[in-house]
Amino acid sequence: MSEPATSKGAGAALIQSAGQTAASGGHPSPGRRAWRRFQRNLPAVASAWFLMVLLAAVVVWPLALKFAGPQFDALHAPDRLSNAQFAPPSAEHWFGTDLHGRDVFSRVLYGARISLLVGVVGTLVSLVIGVLWGAIAGYAGGRTDAILMRIVDVLYSLPSVIFVMVLITMLGEWLKGLPFARQSSTAAGAARVTLLFVGLGAVSWLTMARIVRGQVLSLRARPFVEASRALGARPGWILGRHIIPNILGIVITYLALTMPAIILYESFLSYLGLGVQPPMASWGTLIAEGVSQINPIRIYWWLVFFPAGILVITLLALNLLGDGLRDAWDVKGR
Repeated sequence: MSEPATSKGAGAALIQSAGQTAASGGHPSPGRRAWRRFQRNLPAVASAWFLMVLLAAVVVWPLALKFAGPQFDALHAPDRLSNAQFAPPSAEHWFGTDLHGRDVFSRVLYGARISLLVGVVGTLVSLVIGVLWGAIAGYAGGRTDAILMRIVDVLYSLPSVIFVMVLITMLGEWLKGLPFARQSSTAAGAARVTLLFVGLGAVSWLTMARIVRGQVLSLRARPFVEASRALGARPGWILGRHIIPNILGIVITYLALTMPAIILYESFLSYLGLGVQPPMASWGTLIAEGVSQINPIRIYWWLVFFPAGILVITLLALNLLGDGLRDAWDVKGR
């Protein structure tokens, strides 16, 4: 009689211990394990903090210029001309000044708005078009899959940078002739930025579509999808409820790796004069302005160093963040 009692007591103790372990977080969910793995990746965490600080500075700096007083605004306003031409970095102008005496620090932060905005919009285009295109192709299969992916292959065969350059050049000349562009330089600049969105968005979703298609092909034969299909669920419901949520980790990881490529595209096009046009500024236009001031007599190094340095650090931070998310997702998948 003592043995069953002992066995029963041991079983109760085991159940209680398991309950305490689960309650105390001894067996965390896959998402929590992935988050803990990401927190242990110091380069990825540092990159995330840098990007948050950069975004905060981009948002707060215009408010600081507005409320800090006229003297502070006169020194640091990005478009305020002054006689302090080519002033090196100092306590007044932290990144120095340019040819027209404008504060380079302010112009770098204002240029970040355009560069980051182009990166975010291009990434969102990649998310929407790439996920939908790849999900439909992978789930439908057959002729639909063949047609959709052949279109992707054709677009892939085009040199992406040259394609965007030709598109922006052709549409840019057409936009110059429109009445609103001739009447307002602000409207013309906004239209130019919109062309960047269209051009970069047209080539940013292709890899995403291929990645999503491959994941959907592996998921559509899983038992939970087959069960949902047997119960009469429609394809749209299965995709939105079962398949797409299961690939969000991979999608988010790839988005973090797509954004730096789009930002680099924008900077390159603006450097060539095909992207953002003065008086608007982006990191690419600021680098181009700095390079134009290099001469054999004197090199105004701060005009190139600070915009290019912030661009390089931002791209590195985005890549490290993407690597950290990828590693965390790999652990989550296991």
